[in-house]
Amino acid sequence: MKIFVKAKPAAKETCVNKIDETHFSVSVKEPPRNGLANQAILRALSDHFNVPLSSVRMVSGFASKQKIFEVPEI
Repeated sequence: MKIFVKAKPAAKETCVNKIDETHFSVSVKEPPRNGLANQAILRALSDHFNVPLSSVRMVSGFASKQKIFEVPEI
């Protein structure tokens, strides 16, 4: 399923907040440099959905705060 994420890099703590069924706000400690924040968001979503990291895929928004990810159906 596709989920829409508002990224919040360089936050004090890493957390995933569910807005509705397909919209999430993800805060990560890593800065938005060299893909560090994107990798941290992938890890946070993998943990949140309890799926392997390799099954979470970023579809769009590589350099934007608004991102789209694809995660397996739960």
